[in-house]
Amino acid sequence: MATYDAQTALPNGEAGPWGEPVTIKYDRRDVLLYAVGIGVRDLNFIYEGHPAFAVFPTFPIRWGGTGAPIDVNAIPNSPGPLNIDAERYLEMEKHLPLAGEVTVQSRVIAAHPRGKGNGFVEFESLVRDTDGDVCVRMVNGSFRRGVEKLGDIEAFEGSGQTFSTKIVVPDAPADVTASVRIADNQAHIYRLSGDYNPLHIDPESAKFGGFDEPILHGLCTFGHCGQLLVAKLCDGAAKRFGKIKVRFSSPVYPGDTLDLHMWHDGPGRVVFEARVEDKVVVSNAYFEYS
Repeated sequence: MATYDAQTALPNGEAGPWGEPVTIKYDRRDVLLYAVGIGVRDLNFIYEGHPAFAVFPTFPIRWGGTGAPIDVNAIPNSPGPLNIDAERYLEMEKHLPLAGEVTVQSRVIAAHPRGKGNGFVEFESLVRDTDGDVCVRMVNGSFRRGVEKLGDIEAFEGSGQTFSTKIVVPDAPADVTASVRIADNQAHIYRLSGDYNPLHIDPESAKFGGFDEPILHGLCTFGHCGQLLVAKLCDGAAKRFGKIKVRFSSPVYPGDTLDLHMWHDGPGRVVFEARVEDKVVVSNAYFEYS
């Protein structure tokens, strides 16, 4: 089993250094393809001729961790099928341009053991426009579940301050609900936005990753939650999106029906969870909006 020393990568329990800004270019087609990939039906996100056409707020989520300096000898690294999303946070400070370029700057903020033979690594990322203004702040946590096979990461001492928090939903009927059926080919569409992890399309890779069949991308589930929240609570308006935080509790499969349960938690805030039938698949989640 491989041995890692997160203390070396994150000395004194502090976050790692910021990486150099990475320039990312995108066009209108990228924006449209992402929206379709997360099941959006509102024309203002999927038709460039709509008078309120806008980038769906969770569009930059895939850039989380881009360019972060990481010592693979100190923090575990995993092949695609063994590396899965665990938690995501996205805060919108300024709306992204409809097309053009942005820069992404990232750093490692924590690395901890999670369960037997697993590592949990967290990154913070800032997305800036060409004016240098921060448009989006993101934090993502991922499970490193092995180097060559499931669970072959030796236990290590963690370092850094985890962003992960526990959020408990009320023991009462939800104030707001929404549902969406995940299309059978949704993962096939979503991957065209650039997430080509074979875990989500190749049956053999899925088995290597510990699943009976390909699972939906966690970030596609994230996007479906986002589009239901924006539709239900923001009247479909991107400008009302504030911040969202989720934990992926269980895999979602193409063809599943995703049920969102939301409870008001003060003005402009809900806590929520997503379920497939009676199984919670997204937990420790909240959404803030104007």
